[in-house]
Amino acid sequence: MLPIGGAVAYDITMERNVAKSPPKWAIIGMGPSGLTTLKNFRAAGIAAQGFEQRDEVGGNWYFGAPNSSIYASTHLISSKRMTEFTDYPLPKGLPPYPSHLQVWQYLKDYAGDFDLYPHIEFKQTVERLEPISADADSGWKVFLAGEAEPRRFDGVVIANGHHWDPSWPKIPGEFAGEIIHAHDYREPKIFEGKRVLVVGAGNSGCDIAVEAAINAKHAALSMRRGYHFLPKFLAGRPVDTMGHKLRRLPIPQGLRRMIAQWSIAFAIGKPQRYGLPKPDKPLFYDHPIINSHVTYYVGHGELGVHADVESLDGNTVRFVDGTSAEFDLIVYATGYRLSFPFIDVAHLNAPADPQDKQPRLYLHIFHPHRDDILVSGMIQPNSGQWGITDLQAQLMTRYLQAKRAGSRHATWFQRLKQDPKMGLPPGGTFRATERHQLEVDYYDYQQRLKRLIKKLEL
Repeated sequence: MLPIGGAVAYDITMERNVAKSPPKWAIIGMGPSGLTTLKNFRAAGIAAQGFEQRDEVGGNWYFGAPNSSIYASTHLISSKRMTEFTDYPLPKGLPPYPSHLQVWQYLKDYAGDFDLYPHIEFKQTVERLEPISADADSGWKVFLAGEAEPRRFDGVVIANGHHWDPSWPKIPGEFAGEIIHAHDYREPKIFEGKRVLVVGAGNSGCDIAVEAAINAKHAALSMRRGYHFLPKFLAGRPVDTMGHKLRRLPIPQGLRRMIAQWSIAFAIGKPQRYGLPKPDKPLFYDHPIINSHVTYYVGHGELGVHADVESLDGNTVRFVDGTSAEFDLIVYATGYRLSFPFIDVAHLNAPADPQDKQPRLYLHIFHPHRDDILVSGMIQPNSGQWGITDLQAQLMTRYLQAKRAGSRHATWFQRLKQDPKMGLPPGGTFRATERHQLEVDYYDYQQRLKRLIKKLEL
């Protein structure tokens, strides 16, 4: 592996848009999920061609690129050891939570060291995907911007990510000040001299609220409900690595939750002691909020806390608890929509209901009846993701290899992926909100992938 910040293994300007062999699979998007899919396909002898609309790999971690949601101070939320690919560790010299620039270099090094650049076409926008025929597994036509005729592939892997299409709340009234979405936030200088309200207490919202507390004339955070806040470090170690050790213990889930909740409460205290709302559900029922600074700035009176927004009127924001306050700038940190602009979601086994565009895929990867379309990275784990998407890609390749070999294990897996429960956690495991529709427990999901990979290797 090359050192972070160093040059890639060869001149990436040479032959970067030239496919070395006739491609069979198209992989759309060269962020972390697309990169590891391309790497695993090619390592397994499955010809594949990557398509990326930007001029470099990295996806969301390509700071400043169109559709990137990264801001200048972004670091990993999960620690490097819980985030990295399975066979390509983040360098020991990096901090436990690397910056976005260090992460981007890591992804470029990954592409270079595994010789992926010659198999990626950059500045290619996929406008539409269509099945070649109505028959299952007929392959796909890939329509690219600027090309008159579609290209044909035996299969397609969609890896376009789900943190790029902002979700805007519908709030009655008109606001006289400035409104932006967290997707468009880059640097804290926009806060200077302003009264700032951040709406949404997810990880990005909390990071931005802290920057507003430091730089704005006045800063506040609007929270729909109470959350558990986890520090980034516990006993001097990344909190998720400590949690991983706990997850590996053969003890009941309730006891694990009790130990974790007691440890967090002992380390930083309960949120309500700082003036934050009391959580209404146990730890891990919601996606975890990893932030060591919100409690600090709330406790010092530098960050106000409000209930959910009810309405807007000029510069006045009214909240559902009957209070109101004046602001100059609102930042909606209200998440992202799951979007596939180049394909009819009916092809991804989405319901006929136009209001429900959630694909119904086994493990969020496999179509129950087609083997020529797969999705990579369409999950929201409660820890790092890239190692998990690496395992997703390994499972894809094992299944495709088993099917090509006519293995009975492929027939078994074809039946398995028709499970109406889609191999996902039962209802009630996580909060039933749009934000949690892709939520998976990283440990349980990871272990299931490993078991299936092993089964298909037999």
